[in-house]
Amino acid sequence: MTCLTKWFDRCTRLALATTVATFGLAVGSASTAFAGENNYGKVGEPIHLTVGYQPYYTESWSGVVMQPMKFYEKYLPKGSTVNFSVGLQGAVIVNAMLAGKQDIGYMGDMPAIVSTTKQQVADLRIVATVGLGVDQCNVFLARNDAPKFANQKDAIKWLNGKRVAVPKGSCTDRFAQAVFKQMGVKPASYLNQNIEVITSGFRAGKIDAAVIWEPTASRLVLEGLARRIASGTVLNEHDGGFLVMRNDLMQQRPDVVKAWLNAELDAQLYMADPKNAENIVRMVKGQTTGFTEKVLWTSLYGSYPESEGGTPVRLQLPYVISPDAAALIKKATTFLYSVKSINTPTLRADAVAPQYAEAVLKERGLTSPIGEVKAQPASAFKGN
Repeated sequence: MTCLTKWFDRCTRLALATTVATFGLAVGSASTAFAGENNYGKVGEPIHLTVGYQPYYTESWSGVVMQPMKFYEKYLPKGSTVNFSVGLQGAVIVNAMLAGKQDIGYMGDMPAIVSTTKQQVADLRIVATVGLGVDQCNVFLARNDAPKFANQKDAIKWLNGKRVAVPKGSCTDRFAQAVFKQMGVKPASYLNQNIEVITSGFRAGKIDAAVIWEPTASRLVLEGLARRIASGTVLNEHDGGFLVMRNDLMQQRPDVVKAWLNAELDAQLYMADPKNAENIVRMVKGQTTGFTEKVLWTSLYGSYPESEGGTPVRLQLPYVISPDAAALIKKATTFLYSVKSINTPTLRADAVAPQYAEAVLKERGLTSPIGEVKAQPASAFKGN
């Protein structure tokens, strides 16, 4: 393991360790510290935005592309400024948004849903889809000396009676539990472990398998610590990334909401163009630590055999809250309620606000999906 990788794993461990404590503080302080609304000024005035984003979560890389490309400068009022803040976990971004320290957030399906259920702290709403897939969060890895499986279902069945690790409460947890339930698999141990512990577990032979998201899944495979054995294609289980905004921003500055969504549309169109693959990988490399260009490229463009859960489309870009995205939100909400991460089995009616992105898409004369990122053979990688 390189020093950079160790640094990333330590940061990830700290983020995971503090998530619960920080989130508890945010909720507990609702009546005092964070109850008020932010003042975003009047329509047409320059604005300063702080945007939380996740370069360590491939499915939300439109936020990573946004920073160097600055698509927002074309649409925000003149004189506006944007500060990008890295979140190693979606929950870190949620906490910052609840505290009024961030205004817009890029995150996975689970933290996005949780964010909308804390309206006693701050009113956050899901406004757009930044990506959908079946193997961005939903990736099964097994130890290197596991048998060679003919197909994904054989691989999943092998997990019966084995030691399986996931970061519980995450998209990987929801996916793993759904697969085990539908296929009647019962691991001997179902362990709650963060990325660092999972990495160490594979290295030391303490776990048989894990479910993890990209780009970490590709890093573990390319570093020779684990083998990919299955993905969401085994049961057509989606994973997703979403764009979340504070409602006080939405109410006070509809011009800014429209501006950012136009910029997000530009970012997703840029990602959908295969000619931009090398540029995108370089952008992500410049905003991450501990990942090689080959790992980052593989996480978004890498092609895998069907027997390992390979899919011709690595990332779908519906942009709006499409039927598949809405179904994912509903399913993930049910799961979060079942594990007591949220206190409601269904989201409030206004937790998802699709009308803004839909209006932008219509105004631009486009339809959903606006594009997709297709898998490419390993020979297509031209980086270092």
